[in-house]
Amino acid sequence: MRSGLPVALPGMRIGLLGGSFDPAHEGHVNITEAALQRFRLDRVWWLVTPGNPLKAHGPAPLRERIARAQKLLVDPHVVVTDIEARLQTRMTADTISALKHLYPGVHFVWLMGSDNLVQFHHWDRWREIADMVPIGVLARPGTRLAARNAVAAQVLRRWRLPVEKAGLLADSPTPAWVQVNLPMSKLSSTALRRAKGERR
Repeated sequence: MRSGLPVALPGMRIGLLGGSFDPAHEGHVNITEAALQRFRLDRVWWLVTPGNPLKAHGPAPLRERIARAQKLLVDPHVVVTDIEARLQTRMTADTISALKHLYPGVHFVWLMGSDNLVQFHHWDRWREIADMVPIGVLARPGTRLAARNAVAAQVLRRWRLPVEKAGLLADSPTPAWVQVNLPMSKLSSTALRRAKGERR
C-alpha cells in the first residue's frame, strides 16, 4: 500500500536523503541539487525522520520540520516526505528494505554527506544497506580526507566507482559507491539551532 507516499515508476532513479532536517537549510538544498546532476537522478526524496537514533536529544516536531523544508524548495524534482513515520521504520536498513518492496523496479540511491560516511560503520546493519542500494557520498567541509580513510570506505574500497562514472551510480550493481567533491557550504543544522538559541 502506497497511501500518502510519493509516486515513482519502474526505471526511475531516485536519491534518498535521510535526516532530522532540524532545521533544513540551504546546505541540504545544495547537496540535493548536486546529487540530481552528478548522479543523474530523476528525483530526490528527503526522508525527514521522526527521530535520529544516533542523537541524544529529540528533534523539533515532525510537521514543523517538514513545513520548513518545503518552504526552502522550489525544484519539483525534490520531494519532502514523512516516509519513515508512515512506514513506522526507525532504522535506515528497514526503510530501504520497505521502499524496495513497495517500489519494484525503481533504482534507489542512498545519499549522504562525507561527514556521515565517517561514522557509517556505526549505523545499524550498514553492510546490509550497502548491499541493498548504491551510495552517493557528497563532500562536506573538513571531512573529505576523513571520509576517504573511514572504516566503511576501507571495507568497501574495491566497489568504489571513479568520479567520472558517478552518473552511472544508480544503475550499478551493489555494493557500489562514489564520493564527489562539491563547492563547500559550511551551513549545518546544529549551527543554525545554536544561533537561534543565542538570539533568544
